[in-house]
Amino acid sequence: MALKRIVSGMRPTGKLHLGHLHGALKNWVDLQNDGAYECFYFVADWHALTSDYAETGEIGDNIIDMVIDWLSVGLDPAKSTLFIQSNIKEHAELFLLLTMITPLSWLERNPTYKEMKEELTSKDLSNFGFLGYPVLQAADIIMYKAYGVPVGVDQVPHIELTREIARRFNFLYREIFPAPEPLLTQVPKLLGIDGRKMSKSYDNSIFMSDTGDVLKQKVAAMFTDPQRQRRKDPGRPELCNVFTLHELYTAPEKTGELAGQCRSAGIGCTDCKKILGTNIQNGMNLIHERQAYYRNHLQEVRDIIADGDIRATAVARKTMDEVRVAMKISYGL
Repeated sequence: MALKRIVSGMRPTGKLHLGHLHGALKNWVDLQNDGAYECFYFVADWHALTSDYAETGEIGDNIIDMVIDWLSVGLDPAKSTLFIQSNIKEHAELFLLLTMITPLSWLERNPTYKEMKEELTSKDLSNFGFLGYPVLQAADIIMYKAYGVPVGVDQVPHIELTREIARRFNFLYREIFPAPEPLLTQVPKLLGIDGRKMSKSYDNSIFMSDTGDVLKQKVAAMFTDPQRQRRKDPGRPELCNVFTLHELYTAPEKTGELAGQCRSAGIGCTDCKKILGTNIQNGMNLIHERQAYYRNHLQEVRDIIADGDIRATAVARKTMDEVRVAMKISYGL
């Protein structure tokens, strides 16, 4: 029985944080180990250029750091193909061809387009690359004839646009691309230490590489229940982001005990955070050990990427041969 293909990627725009770990990477590992899927995970460096085109100097280092994090959480190059988007030039060719058949109105109605322009006000996003990134995303996915793409519910519109582009190609030329399914994942809502969305741009993230005093200081600075102003005030753990992390890093029985103490003011926020900081450190120990290993074996990381690039290229070249024939642009001249 043929394995179903899964495709997903991440932009190398900075250090990965706990939101990436619990919102995506743990699911990637689960899919890899499921036994039913052939997984392709790529570094979306061209996508990084859509918003960071003026600040490209750190992308190379970010790529290595990100792949190290992927390997450290358990992505296995023997089971998953790990590669860099820009090393597979066929992505650019398919992107170009898909732009010829994608109506402009499809891109303008993309809800993320307006949301990101409003959120990233410090950057000029009035460029074609930013408007057209969903077409590049579609090329990334259908290049590998993906069965599914693991996403949170907020990203479903992106996958639906990919499905529309695939169907339009099939209608105009020939049935080549399956319409990929969104594989919905339960994404825990992890906020940053200031109560906003965890993001590098907000400088409020707990990074996967944070250890020791840095980790403890960040946890100690986390916003808690805004109505708990004093130690003697009862708390509401269901509204406290500290408890969201306790549910991930603290044993269930201990989390329940802490929640009861919080509601009765039996424990203060400072002590609650100290327990959390210790538990995050313990929970991340294996990942930190693997990060240290790969940082000391960078050639091994580069070799893994090179091998993934070769495997991805073989699939992409086969797909593009089919595309050129279907579009009647394989001229043989």
